[in-house]
Amino acid sequence: MENKGSDEVEKLKTKFLSVWHNVKYSWALKPKTSFSRNSPVLLLGKCYHFKAEDEESLTEASVEDLVMGDVDAFRRDFASRVWLTYREEFSPLPGSTLTSDCGWGCMLRAGQMMVAQGLMLHFLGRDWTWSEALTLQPLDTETWTTTAAKRLVASLEASLQGAPGPSVRNSSPQAQALSLGSAEEADAHLKEMYHRTLVSWFGDSPSTPLGLHRLVRLGLTMGKQAGDWYGPAVVAHILKKAVEEAMDPGLACITAYVSQDCTVYSADVVDLHASTLPESRAVIILVPVRLGGEKTNPEYFDFAKSILSLEYCIGIIGGKPKQACYFVGFQDDSLIYMDPHYCQSFVDVSTSDFPLQSYHCPSPKKMPFSKMDPSCTVGFYSRSVQDYERISQELSKLLQPSAKEKYPAFTFVQGHGRDYNLSAGLTPEKREWPFIHDPRRTVTTVGDFVLL
Repeated sequence: MENKGSDEVEKLKTKFLSVWHNVKYSWALKPKTSFSRNSPVLLLGKCYHFKAEDEESLTEASVEDLVMGDVDAFRRDFASRVWLTYREEFSPLPGSTLTSDCGWGCMLRAGQMMVAQGLMLHFLGRDWTWSEALTLQPLDTETWTTTAAKRLVASLEASLQGAPGPSVRNSSPQAQALSLGSAEEADAHLKEMYHRTLVSWFGDSPSTPLGLHRLVRLGLTMGKQAGDWYGPAVVAHILKKAVEEAMDPGLACITAYVSQDCTVYSADVVDLHASTLPESRAVIILVPVRLGGEKTNPEYFDFAKSILSLEYCIGIIGGKPKQACYFVGFQDDSLIYMDPHYCQSFVDVSTSDFPLQSYHCPSPKKMPFSKMDPSCTVGFYSRSVQDYERISQELSKLLQPSAKEKYPAFTFVQGHGRDYNLSAGLTPEKREWPFIHDPRRTVTTVGDFVLL
């Protein structure tokens, strides 16, 4: 009887914590992000110009207010990226009673977004955009406040209701496409079904292969629990295991690799490409790096710009200390990112027609590069061995250190990692940047989360 009472108290605590985070991460909002009309914008390898040829007047405006140049193309491209944020009211996470990741799960969400971009390149291609991308409403103060109020009421009411029952999952994208007429219709429908299937893999359910429940369960094997802070290196290793152990047949054609000691061992990546499948597997390459000591070295900004200018780059996860975000582009000296710090309601992705709108963000944000935390993970997508050879050659040239830099951010070497045996016995975080440790360093960041 006493144990039952304790469980009820814990559930009540979790409920009120979820409500508090719902308010904290839904009602606070920054003004609209401003973009220069005079500088190009790079988004995951795509370049956009906001200034029309005959335009000489205003020099800065928000994306929502701009109407010239490639603005609609940029908005469509940005809003087509998969946006994964805090969620609430899902089933308890493994090893805990938590039913929300508000306040601690932002790095896991950023990592999910990066892997989602890799999957989009694999299944849809870089030129694909969502047909409804431009219909999304801007996340302005009125919209956020209204939806937050509705979620707050719903969250309180949900404590008196049971969880929804299981639903039948949708059939494969290929099977549904076969029922359509023309080849163009079938192709468009097939891509849209891949889009929906891809999003469903990240749903907040214990059964989804790349969802939060799966990532938290894998984190337990690395000493992390639900509610802990996850760094970009640990998240990279969690994502690797989630991708390579995924049981969904749709993910059998792709795997993941994490560099060791800021080094990509080419033989290991080539081995991963090899497979018993008719075609070789694609590989998502994750490279945890440290772009400086206590602060990010400004000399690395050109490196970040160069990386985000490549179409096979799937972004960078990092942010401010204890505030993760997903970097997808830049303009001038500011990084463009997708922000996971927005608490949304649970969506049951097992239904065939679950709403997709909350998985796409219409409002980009910007951060000065000088505010970026030096710890981050860079991601790339390689479709084949031939693709990897080209990528490694291009990146090796790009990574040549300048006169001001002592070391490249990371390197490519021939051979297998096991041939060097540099990382035996180290944890994922210590394995990535052993040269950074400073015994004089004390705690320099607070443990709370602040909206960017």
